[in-house]
Amino acid sequence: MKKDIEIPKVEGVYIAVVNEYNDVYKTQDWNAYIINDKDVDLEMVIIVTSGYSKDKATSIFRKKIDTLPAKSYAKIELMQEDLFALNNQFQVTFFKGNTMFDKTYLFRKNTINLKALQAIPLMDVKGVLVK
Repeated sequence: MKKDIEIPKVEGVYIAVVNEYNDVYKTQDWNAYIINDKDVDLEMVIIVTSGYSKDKATSIFRKKIDTLPAKSYAKIELMQEDLFALNNQFQVTFFKGNTMFDKTYLFRKNTINLKALQAIPLMDVKGVLVK
């Protein structure tokens, strides 16, 4: 029976951590974003994030986005730099039509840093991207 379950592959949906200037507090902040590079809207997007290592774990953070339009992005959370010493996991579940998709994105410890910045699709900024 398990062999009959079809798990569709997620493509065109990314997680990025971007270092950007905060006008309100006059600081450089790291923010996590979900990017929908698809030509269709994503519905009922649920994101569950956590950080962990062998001896530490963060609390679990959950975010729901009703609709993430095609070719758009949305902020997930502000990330403190202390978290970059941990593995940061983003589990993303969403619907496209009547089909449910699920994918886990992982930023390995110490991979989020200024030296790892690259161009981020749709955002016209630089950050660290996991596809």
